[in-house]
Amino acid sequence: MKRKQPNILFIMTDDHAAHAMSCYGSKVNETPQMDRLANMGARFDNCFCTNSICAPSRGVILTGKNSHLNGVKTLEDGFDGRQQTLPKLLQAGGYQTSIIGKWHLGHGGNYDPTGFDYWNIFPGQGQYINPQMYDMGELKQYTGYATDIVTDLTIDWIKNRNKDKPFFMMCHHKAPHRHWVPDEKHKDMYEDIDIPLPDTFNDSHEGRSDAVKYNLMGIEELTEFDLKQPFPEGLTDAELKYWKYQRYMKDYLRCVASVDDNIGRLLDFLEEEGLKEDTIVVYTSDQGFFLGDHGWFDKRYMLEESLRMPFLMSYPGVIKEGSVITDLVANLDFAETFLDYAGLEIPEDMQGRSFKPILEGNKPKDWLDALYYRYWVYEGEHGVSPHYGIRTLDYKLICYLKEARDFSGNCLKEVEDKEWPQWELFDLRTDSEELDNVYDDVRYQDVVKELKRRLFELKERYQDYED
Repeated sequence: MKRKQPNILFIMTDDHAAHAMSCYGSKVNETPQMDRLANMGARFDNCFCTNSICAPSRGVILTGKNSHLNGVKTLEDGFDGRQQTLPKLLQAGGYQTSIIGKWHLGHGGNYDPTGFDYWNIFPGQGQYINPQMYDMGELKQYTGYATDIVTDLTIDWIKNRNKDKPFFMMCHHKAPHRHWVPDEKHKDMYEDIDIPLPDTFNDSHEGRSDAVKYNLMGIEELTEFDLKQPFPEGLTDAELKYWKYQRYMKDYLRCVASVDDNIGRLLDFLEEEGLKEDTIVVYTSDQGFFLGDHGWFDKRYMLEESLRMPFLMSYPGVIKEGSVITDLVANLDFAETFLDYAGLEIPEDMQGRSFKPILEGNKPKDWLDALYYRYWVYEGEHGVSPHYGIRTLDYKLICYLKEARDFSGNCLKEVEDKEWPQWELFDLRTDSEELDNVYDDVRYQDVVKELKRRLFELKERYQDYED
């Protein structure tokens, strides 16, 4: 007997690193409700984004197309809602569609969400406490904590939906995005413990590109506004860096704890309403995040902590409980996968591929075993050089194209007069922390040659013709 079209509850957070989830082996926190979801279905260990920054990742997810084709390459680019999108296709295919929470793709005119029967979104980044939201374009004030409010509104919408149609709900949280404001319930969590340092906390970046050695996203760059209290006096540089890390991580993890609680609320609600068996539940983040790794916070770089997305997916009776998927997938594939499960036609101009067959144990023989990545920002807050690259299961090759500049257009003084492009190669089999750049190692020259060939093949495949 053919199953009816499933409901799809797509929960996404902002900047939640997979290594801050206990189902991914976190050393710093426990996430029992995320673990619960992982045990209900599948955990993807090699899910990656194609451009590790908030708005561009969302554009990729909505369209199934890379940033240069959907028009959102940087944070400054609004999303043109006139283009083909996943919610439009699901809506046309019989779904009732909704997005609640973070949109971050512009507002007004063609930038408002399209393809949704209902939308209620934060202006820009939104606020953690007592946020304002655009309810179908009307600005409203809410009282409470953003993560709880988004969950409340999600539950209310599902309860009051048209029950004759399957639903597609994008429940998109602000947390745990900077500036990491925890709720009252979790504000004292971790107060009496020290968060362990990542192994690469004091990474010297020796032997690596100038683009990695010099940026504006070190733990040292965290401000009193970020950490919500004055810096203590009399500390050495190393002591102050450690103090900042502790303040940053505790607030970050407190925000994650609230998300975890609310995932539990949603899973309980689906069970209570008798919706569990007919609903696909997805949890992911728009990208990863550095949690002191390499001495940094934020994202943007093609290194693992930033590139890797958590991805959990359950569908009772269809996706095997406790599955672990190690094949390479990307946010580019989400739209096609959802359409596939909905039994709808997948447009030929989408650039990803449905991973439904992988979840069913029928991995296609021609499944792509390489990821193409491109970060486009040239001028920005964190001074990260634009770069592109390729990641396979065994290797990662990165090309840093030119020097980074700050928001004022000023070149970081340390990279003035450097020669570009600069390349890095990491052997992920022996160097999972990506500390040893072997690009110039004679033993890897055949690998470099082959990866460059494949990299430019992927650029052609994805119609990225810009240098």
